[in-house]
Amino acid sequence: MTNTEPKTEPTTEPRTTPVAGGRPTKQRLAVANVLSTFGDFRSAQEIHSLLTDSGEKVGLATVYRTLQLLADSGEVDVLRTEDGEAAYRRCSDSHHHHLVCRSCGATVEVEGPTVERWTKAIAAEHGYRDISHTLEIFGTCAACS
Repeated sequence: MTNTEPKTEPTTEPRTTPVAGGRPTKQRLAVANVLSTFGDFRSAQEIHSLLTDSGEKVGLATVYRTLQLLADSGEVDVLRTEDGEAAYRRCSDSHHHHLVCRSCGATVEVEGPTVERWTKAIAAEHGYRDISHTLEIFGTCAACS
């Protein structure tokens, strides 16, 4: 996808703890460690290729299941590209949104206090509680303009 670094530095320490409440299998730990190595978004297929190229014996279905566990626990960001593909990366702990370049895929984490206020107001107007949301804004970055 890109080589853009997130606001938080990915850890290079090998992971030894359970993955999102799952059993810490060798394959799950390998997926989590690949995500810790790179700061950019990667597709499940790219992650699978990186693992198999490095000699790991891990199936694509295991990669998808592990990524879903990590996403459900909030340990990774999931971004849907304009063509609908899911891409994953380690994320910062705070709630944030993404600016994504259509040309090069560069991604920037941004905060959106106006968006946060709007989502709360629109939810309250319609009687919704316990809301959540995701937001990706696509455009062309300064380098590609």
